Amino acid sequence: MDDIQVATPTASLSNFNTQAPSLQVIRRNGAAVAFDPEKISIAMSKAFLAVEHGQAGSSRMRELVATLTQQVVAALMRRLPAGGAVHIEDIQDQVELALMRSGEHDVARAYVLYREKRSAERAAQPHDAPQLHIIINGKREALSLAKLTEMVAEACLFLGNAVNPKTVVEQAVRDCYDGMPFNEVRRALILSSRSLIEREPAYNYVTARLLLDLIRAEVLGEDVNHAAMQTRYAEYFPQYIKTGIEAGLLDKRLAQFDLEKMGRAFDANRDFQFGYLGLQTLYDRYFLHIEERRIELPQIFFMRVAMGLAINEIDRENRAIEFYNVLSTFDFMSSTPTLFNSGTLHSQLSSCYLTTVSDDLDGIYQAIKENALLQKYAGGLGNDWTPVRALGSRIKGTNGKSQGVIPFLKVVNDTAVAVNQGGKRKGAVCAYLETWHLDIEEFLDLRKNTGDDRRRTHDMNTAHWIPDLFMQRVNENGEWTLFSPSDVPDLHDKFGKAFESTYVEYERQADRGEIALFKRVSATQMWRKMLSMLFETGHPWITFKDPCNIRSPQQHVGVVHSSNLCTEITLNTSATEIAVCNLGSVNLMAHLKEENGELVLDQAKLKATINVAMRMLDNVVDINFYAVGHARNSNYRHRPVGLGIMGFQDMLHALRIPYASQQAVEIADRTMEAICYNAYLASSNLAEERGAYSSFKGSLWDQGILPLDTLNLLSEARGGNVEVDRSSTLDWDALRAHIQSVGMRNSNCVAIAPTATISNIVGVAASIEPEYQNLYVKSNLSGEFTVVNEGLVAELKALDMWDEVMIADIKYYDGSVKAIDRIPAEIKALYATAFEVDPTWLVEAAARRQKWIDQAQSLNLYFAVPSGKKLNDTYMLAWQRGLKTTYYLRSLGATAAEKSTGSGGELNAVSSSAPEASPEEAPKQCLIDDPGCESCQ
Repeated sequence: MDDIQVATPTASLSNFNTQAPSLQVIRRNGAAVAFDPEKISIAMSKAFLAVEHGQAGSSRMRELVATLTQQVVAALMRRLPAGGAVHIEDIQDQVELALMRSGEHDVARAYVLYREKRSAERAAQPHDAPQLHIIINGKREALSLAKLTEMVAEACLFLGNAVNPKTVVEQAVRDCYDGMPFNEVRRALILSSRSLIEREPAYNYVTARLLLDLIRAEVLGEDVNHAAMQTRYAEYFPQYIKTGIEAGLLDKRLAQFDLEKMGRAFDANRDFQFGYLGLQTLYDRYFLHIEERRIELPQIFFMRVAMGLAINEIDRENRAIEFYNVLSTFDFMSSTPTLFNSGTLHSQLSSCYLTTVSDDLDGIYQAIKENALLQKYAGGLGNDWTPVRALGSRIKGTNGKSQGVIPFLKVVNDTAVAVNQGGKRKGAVCAYLETWHLDIEEFLDLRKNTGDDRRRTHDMNTAHWIPDLFMQRVNENGEWTLFSPSDVPDLHDKFGKAFESTYVEYERQADRGEIALFKRVSATQMWRKMLSMLFETGHPWITFKDPCNIRSPQQHVGVVHSSNLCTEITLNTSATEIAVCNLGSVNLMAHLKEENGELVLDQAKLKATINVAMRMLDNVVDINFYAVGHARNSNYRHRPVGLGIMGFQDMLHALRIPYASQQAVEIADRTMEAICYNAYLASSNLAEERGAYSSFKGSLWDQGILPLDTLNLLSEARGGNVEVDRSSTLDWDALRAHIQSVGMRNSNCVAIAPTATISNIVGVAASIEPEYQNLYVKSNLSGEFTVVNEGLVAELKALDMWDEVMIADIKYYDGSVKAIDRIPAEIKALYATAFEVDPTWLVEAAARRQKWIDQAQSLNLYFAVPSGKKLNDTYMLAWQRGLKTTYYLRSLGATAAEKSTGSGGELNAVSSSAPEASPEEAPKQCLIDDPGCESCQ
């Protein structure tokens, strides 16, 4: 091929050099040269000519070569978005892959044979390996393989024989070139280790520790090995506090702590808990920085958060150390806004804000302004738009007609895009509308890609707020009447029997001609349209008004008019109160212990963790920065918090219980009973110490009615239509008496949020989610990361089944083991993925949790093969079981699972510029880590 002269289609490549990041190609002799896409085009053209014999000028060949070259360059840019070095062999691998994928098998064969010939020629020539040099501290010195091996060996500590430092070093050195900066050598080690994760999950921790070396060098300004970090943490900490305060990043009050005492509390060994995704996420999005240079290390980050939460405590040092210990051991993790801002000058620590929008221009634009202010500091929003009059309603002031809710929602959508969350992630909001609102049909279409784009909201979420009466009409195949709230203003604040009687009376008035603006529809047809749009666009979500209100402990002082962005918060809102909730989650995997040869939930440790966690969450109420006065007043008055869980799927794996089983439902029940019992007890103990929240009198707590008891209230309101097991194992009577005696510190205590990002940090399955896949590349705001189910790998290793063939099979089946015949049925059931678990099991487990929870839970439902009947049956079951809310409907049909080799890849950068799915694609993507979820946790 070398003898052929080729006219290459360079015109189509003219934009590559300007668009591509700064890339260098490492030649086989270690020299680095500038990346030139035209050479890829020439190589491909030669391969085509070797097969097509002289058709160099054919337009087909020229166009195909240009297209394939673009694909290769795009693949390299995805791997190295910020620039870097790539080995010539890697480029040739990508060329070969592009030819195969295009169906040009003969050309690909010719290219492979040519590579093999050249490789044999090189091997036959005697040569000495060149001595590579690196640049370190501005000086040129020889690259020491012994030093690199020593660095990697430290990263392999305590991981056993599964990992091999030599393998990492050999692969990394191949990607090094003469004169390479030492930091780039570190990155080569990270990329080398990362490429091995899919074959051996332990390299996940090796990769994280190599990244940790890079972070230490950046923060401390020198290379420090792990053994020295216990001392260096204590030494650096006072300097960090001083630097952070001088830079205007840290609260000056942190300097008033006994910094020497705080320094002695650091445990550097906890740095070794991180997986790669967790540490990279912290580095890119959470660690404080000055002009892009990080000033925080992992343990300092946790201590900063802990000190910020303890800043008002009397015994603040000991409390901060207590908080630090639960965070740094991954027993409990605060939500993202708390991690972002605790201890800083902008202590916006709360996760969720719920608002009600008034039916006038001042109220509407005040609500939009409040959205912007709350989004600025990383708050996720839920807006209740039900009070706003419908399209065609009379406007008294102008004697004109209203344009309805939809145009204002477009403004809300654009505000969420314009005001991002401190530059760290985009704003996120969900609009709620009750099902009787006359604009509900157009509300259903908001996320469609077709129609008038001025009446579409592609960047915000939507949700139904459904009264029980509508569900009853669906079951009866009855009619449903749509009204404008300007004609039926009191429906908004009514629920249960009071709503039903008032609504029926308004229907009579409409029949008598006393209400002119209304519309009659078939309830069943409306329900079908709701489910159809939910499947098609992922919105609006299905949430239920009456369970949220009838079971609310705060119904004596208001009404729950909506949930939040992620559907787990159920708090009262009004024109004068913006509800606020502070979130954090208990890591269930950290609370298992072995007892009599079996794993069980460690009740003593769980109680201790929750006591500390509830104190941290309660402290947020007083420390929090409130951008809006109505939010501050509401939070001080009611003091709600939302303690959640994560790692439920990991716990089931550890206990060897399939998600799709009655055993899993029972575990969900008993686990949530223990979580809620200890949370309510901790809040009551805080009330004894600090005083009850101000609106406690008259609440269901005060009346001795606990969340489990409210199932009877809901059943009574529905006439018995709540089918949930009522069993319990703990002494709820004693707790009930204690609460009535001393009160509650918090009006609400428990809510299960999605935990998308914090579960990545901790390294466990998100929230209550089933396993997405057992082997896949996670693509989200955190870049691309290889995710392997460590438990499955351990099981297959024990059966001597974990090999290259098994890896290829699991990738071929998109992370599923169901179709791999040689895997035992027991393991297939245990490691079934989300779309292999019938959604009925998710609903049943959620119903058992919901009976204990005073708020709600973010519940995604997965449908491998959706059908109208399956959707109807599942969502109807959710209502019958008394669930308060549901979240995304996730469909396998629109999922494009990437069958990646997992080799290579960039050192991930976690940024808001990462590629995202389009609005209509996002709901059908099966990735739990979507931008909306992250606004809660």
